Amino acid sequence: MNIAEWLNHARTLLSESGCPDSEIDARWIAEDTLGMSWAGLRFESDQAVSPEQLNRLDALLRRRAAGEPVQYILERADFMGLRFHVDKRVLIPRQDTETLVESALIALGGLRSPKVLDLCAGSGCIGLSLKSLAPDCEVTLADVSRDALDVAHINMKALSLDARLRCGDLFQAVGREKFDLIASNPPYIPREALAGLQREVQYEPMAALNGGADGLDFYRRIAREAGDHLNPGGAVYLEVGAGQAPDVLDLLRTHLDPADSGAIRDLNGIERVAWAKTAP
Repeated sequence: MNIAEWLNHARTLLSESGCPDSEIDARWIAEDTLGMSWAGLRFESDQAVSPEQLNRLDALLRRRAAGEPVQYILERADFMGLRFHVDKRVLIPRQDTETLVESALIALGGLRSPKVLDLCAGSGCIGLSLKSLAPDCEVTLADVSRDALDVAHINMKALSLDARLRCGDLFQAVGREKFDLIASNPPYIPREALAGLQREVQYEPMAALNGGADGLDFYRRIAREAGDHLNPGGAVYLEVGAGQAPDVLDLLRTHLDPADSGAIRDLNGIERVAWAKTAP
């Protein structure tokens, strides 16, 4: 079997198994296993696949056909131009969250050595991306899961970026520390909706998805407690689910009495980030 034949086989199998991105997933598996770029796969499509390579390709293909996300299979995900290690201990970084990072980066503009808290950090993709793009900021990655922080530590070292790791339940992880910017992608899926999520999402840690009865449990806590952890003129930037921005903004405005606040839309036009900035 050559590369082209295996790719055709893989695309067909994945499509029949219900994978939404069968062509991309087949390509990623082939690129990773064969150590070739997409251009290499195309230009050398008639190259024979060795028995050892075929066994490896088919083993990974079976996992993907069963529903396991390709990012977990390959243990990597691309986010904000960086490559992050991911496994079942953390959520897979998504393009939606890039809107949060881009918005937070703009908010940091002009600040000297700002202190940034990535709350519910998971893989560390938010805080480490900010550190990469704004090297003078001091980043703290906080999460209740030590397993998640182990993954964040792997990424911190692999990307050669400095950050502090803190374990605890939301702000308990940072004691009385104050920050210039708090960014977070907290759990926001309503509990009853978890069972109906697509099969790929079912592989991800439920604790990082479960936002309580209405999906707003974590936003209530963050809004109540964030004021004690913001420097004057500090800001909170929160990723939210579709339709949640008005409720989250109400919470932020009630508890923070901000000087300014608003919502930012993602590339699909969905209000994806709720933010609030306190008075200087």
